Amino acid sequence: MADDEPDSLCPAPIVFTMIGGKWKLAILKTLIFKGTKRFGDLRREVDGVTQTMLTKQLRALETDGLVRREVFPEVPPRVEYSATKDGLSLKPVFEAMHLWWLERKR
Repeated sequence: MADDEPDSLCPAPIVFTMIGGKWKLAILKTLIFKGTKRFGDLRREVDGVTQTMLTKQLRALETDGLVRREVFPEVPPRVEYSATKDGLSLKPVFEAMHLWWLERKR
């Protein structure tokens, strides 16, 4: 297999784009470990994020299939966000990062 064939490429840059950055990680962590959240609740959970940035990051995570947005036909409309199956499959990654952090503190 040649080095330029797709199977030989490392997926890390793609994964980093999907979950990288301060806000995406914080959003995913909240949805994975604390479950479904409404927009306002999620904004309070993710300390320091602006409404505009939260909206942008949620859309990106939804496009990448890691977050699901559900709109309920109510007045006023209710919107909830939750981690998809692919998003939830990142739980061991978060747990591994947590263990790594604890180990390096020793």
